[in-house]
Amino acid sequence: MGTIWRRTQPALTYATAAHAAVGQMRKYTDEPYIVHPIRVGDIVDKFGGTDEMIMAAYLHDVVEDTAVSIDNIQDMFGPVVARIVDGLTDVSVPEDGNRAVRKAIDRQHSADARYEAQFVKCADIMDNASDIGDNDPSFNVVYRKEMVLLLEVLDKVKDEPIYKAALKAVL
Repeated sequence: MGTIWRRTQPALTYATAAHAAVGQMRKYTDEPYIVHPIRVGDIVDKFGGTDEMIMAAYLHDVVEDTAVSIDNIQDMFGPVVARIVDGLTDVSVPEDGNRAVRKAIDRQHSADARYEAQFVKCADIMDNASDIGDNDPSFNVVYRKEMVLLLEVLDKVKDEPIYKAALKAVL
């Protein structure tokens, strides 16, 4: 096994267990949820992301979807990975308002996020765009409009190839 795998494998194991503990499956395929974070991690790696970014890719949905907290992530994987995951975690709640209001809140959170989180967010957008495009044409129209708006605020990565690929994935 390569050095990257040895460094990132504990995050993959942790995310796999966290998503499995709540019985989470992918919406359209009914596959174990972890297939999505793995694909996001692979995209991050393909575009030259760091080990910490790959780890955050594996962990990017655990705070939103499981009982894991940012503090848990920091305790297990350190402050760098925790900051990236925090930047990837939606902060809106249903009480904030309708979908448009919540997406605006989450967009601002992403705009304020560090470069590393914006980089991983591009990979997340790419994988979700493919999955939604293949499986839910009606929602795909809404999703792609929302992601174009989101990409507009990811200013820290606008010159990166991964940003251009994410934009291409939603246009």
